[in-house]
Amino acid sequence: MAGSENDRRIDYIEMGVVDIERSKAFYGNAFGWTFKDYGPEYCEFSDGRLTGGFTTGTEPKPGGPLVILYGDDLVDLQGRVQDAGGRIAMPIYGFPGGQRFHFLDPDGYELAIWSKSEE
Repeated sequence: MAGSENDRRIDYIEMGVVDIERSKAFYGNAFGWTFKDYGPEYCEFSDGRLTGGFTTGTEPKPGGPLVILYGDDLVDLQGRVQDAGGRIAMPIYGFPGGQRFHFLDPDGYELAIWSKSEE
């Protein structure tokens, strides 16, 4: 069974920030990014090609942003991650518009995989 065009590819980057308005001002002024707010704790950004998010829901991480892949079948991918030696940091959970889970690779890097909700 063939997956979608984006299955198992990097799809989104999420950055924990202290102040969303400050981050919007910086990236908007420096690079011309545009923004869509999803409440006081989350804002999506677009650089014209790739989208990502600013969130105050997680602490800023000096090691870098959260890399998010897209996956058609989260249950299958969660099992694949574990079988490959990864550790589940946050099991599958829902959010408006989809679901995702977080995992740690063998070196301790945290990544996430998301999927759209069936509507």
